Amino acid sequence: MRKFSALHLLSPKRSRSFQPIRDEEIARMVKMIRDGAATDSNIVNLSKVLMTLISSIIFRITFGRRYDGEEDMSYKFHWLLAETQANIVSFLFADYFPLIGRLVDRLNGAWARLDKSFNETDAFYQQFIDENLHVSGASSVKDCSILDILLQMQKESSDITFDHVKAILMNVIVAATDTSVAAIVWAMTLLIKNPESMKKVQQEVRDLAQKKGFVDEDNIQKLIYLKAVVKEAMRLHPPAPLLHRETTAKCVISGYNIGAKTCVFVNSYAIGRDPECWENPDEFLPERFINSTIDFRGHDFELIPFGAGRRMCPGISMGAITTEQVLANLLYSFNWELPPGTNREDMDMDTLPGLTAHKKNHLCLVPKII
Repeated sequence: MRKFSALHLLSPKRSRSFQPIRDEEIARMVKMIRDGAATDSNIVNLSKVLMTLISSIIFRITFGRRYDGEEDMSYKFHWLLAETQANIVSFLFADYFPLIGRLVDRLNGAWARLDKSFNETDAFYQQFIDENLHVSGASSVKDCSILDILLQMQKESSDITFDHVKAILMNVIVAATDTSVAAIVWAMTLLIKNPESMKKVQQEVRDLAQKKGFVDEDNIQKLIYLKAVVKEAMRLHPPAPLLHRETTAKCVISGYNIGAKTCVFVNSYAIGRDPECWENPDEFLPERFINSTIDFRGHDFELIPFGAGRRMCPGISMGAITTEQVLANLLYSFNWELPPGTNREDMDMDTLPGLTAHKKNHLCLVPKII
């Protein structure tokens, strides 16, 4: 199923087919900021704005429609997203004490919460599957949503069940939404704390886009310094700081005997700040990636925000271009300032615990129309 997803759902070619959705949603976000807060120099909660934006993009890519005007749908979508993440990282006694752990989990309410979350999520996906199956004249595979592609493949292969379809939908939504939001928020935070880098990247973006009014996907490939900023932000604050794998055979690492089928956690956060790999590892220096071959595509193990090897994130193409394009348009459209009474030195850099490393306190900034 992972190989199927990488080839048919999340390939670079498929990611490019979703470009109109990204362009439209990003343009809507910029207009909303310009018509609202930027006109009166009001404070914008950028963390919330970006969560709404990325959720809208992923929802449209996955299900083929927006949830505008459907408050119940929007609330349910965000509730399921938060609840799924909470269950993934929650402690269950059954994971460590199989014989009696499930009984303990039932007594303390953990199993009931997990069961409710599963049933709600299953019903949510089933609703869209049923709607899709009753729609006649489906669009071509080239232009359709991820759900359209999954259901078409399900019809053609007896090996793919509706449970497989729901599982992939969950993986796409959970993995794509929070990580992209965290990456953009951390990049903006680091740029605000480093005004020289902010000035350089804005100059690059504006010189390239000039009076177009929008930074499209074709422009992104020419923004060398912007890409360096994204890499540096992911080095310092990888959205998923802990990657877990299972050993396939017994091995010895640094004198330690590691048995087969051992769960191994790879700390990408610590690797990104290792002084043996990086000069001045705690400083934000995008210039280190200029004229450097180091990339996050999985070949350079000192920078692995998407993982590496055969089990690296299959959505890397979609995640990277979404992060870069959203960040480019925020920098192109507005000058960003801290709220009155705050300064760069006082900005907190604390991280929330969880599967995705979000900034603990929301990033609130004042946009200025250029």
